[in-house]
Amino acid sequence: MSMIRDLRAVVRPARPSLLKGGVRKGGVRMDTGAYDTTRDPAMPSAVVDCAVYRDGARVEFGHALTPQEAMRQVRRDGGFVWIGLHEPTEAEFSGIAGEFGLHPLAVEDAVQAHQRPKLERYDDSLFTVFKTIHYVEHDRLTANSEVVETGEVMCFTGKDFFITVRHGGQGSLRALRHRLQDDPELLAKGPSAVLHAIADHVVDGYIAVADAVQDDIDEVETEVFSPGRKGTPRGTDAGRIYQLKREVLEFKRAVSPLLRPMQLLSERPMRLVDPDIQKYFRDVADHLARVQEQVIGFDELLNSILQANLAQASVTQNEDMRKITSWAAIIAVPTMVCGVYGMNFDYMPELHWKFGYPVVMTVMVGMCVGIHRTLKRNGWL
Repeated sequence: MSMIRDLRAVVRPARPSLLKGGVRKGGVRMDTGAYDTTRDPAMPSAVVDCAVYRDGARVEFGHALTPQEAMRQVRRDGGFVWIGLHEPTEAEFSGIAGEFGLHPLAVEDAVQAHQRPKLERYDDSLFTVFKTIHYVEHDRLTANSEVVETGEVMCFTGKDFFITVRHGGQGSLRALRHRLQDDPELLAKGPSAVLHAIADHVVDGYIAVADAVQDDIDEVETEVFSPGRKGTPRGTDAGRIYQLKREVLEFKRAVSPLLRPMQLLSERPMRLVDPDIQKYFRDVADHLARVQEQVIGFDELLNSILQANLAQASVTQNEDMRKITSWAAIIAVPTMVCGVYGMNFDYMPELHWKFGYPVVMTVMVGMCVGIHRTLKRNGWL
């Protein structure tokens, strides 16, 4: 049972807090997780790696195995085979599907991609779909910034095989495979141990992305409520907030549907899942629920920020209209006086008075100054 107690340390290495730009606190850069699609020329074009594991160790054959050869080795000597594929075509995947007896509906989903996270049980296999999330680095959030990029990892779990089909340009499992190979006790538990490791790896990615998205939201929130001119909130571009909200919605679509499958894996006994491994899916489901709460909170917070930004824009417009109205009222005084004395009547008072001009000018200036002070005292200027 020591292997089980150390399970989290194996499949979940130390995860530093992610800051924007893919760096951790302290300035040490984190792995961006880009796909390594380097393929062995001797393998079918979609196969990234194919290996046989027996007693928790990878069996070396001195040459690259095809999936059919690997399966024959497993049926003859025991163990299980782990095959990794990247964006296979229907023709490339059909041979593997036939060899392992995969259900046609699951095969169709794996080839076409763009699937909702889910767990489907068939007679001899489990089909699991994970949405991977990658945080896209950007210097400054704009109305066109891409914040999160999604990919897919589809897993076929059988008694003596494990097949991963990946879509998208990020979410590599190569490092995870190497970590698992460093712990033979864990791999000896079979394909279900690999399924748990992938689920834990994907959810850890969600946590890292959630931390980075939180930084973006904090930045936008600060800009919306930070003082602008004369102490009033300066607001921000509503397009930036809306774009961030759309990216959070994409994040939510990856996280929310996965919670139920993880709960099923942790709560219901399944023939293809080792009982010692099953209990650890409960930990994955717990972390996933926490991320889901964060993402829902992001969505609600962005709604509030967007409403506040629009309210501030309305307030700013009203303030500008008050200033325009105030200056129009001030200008109306000399306009009225000049309009009256600009009329061409022969008999008008003060037209021939030598003090008429300075008196009229003094009255106009005095009235303008008085109106200006009144409006300024009332906050219109």
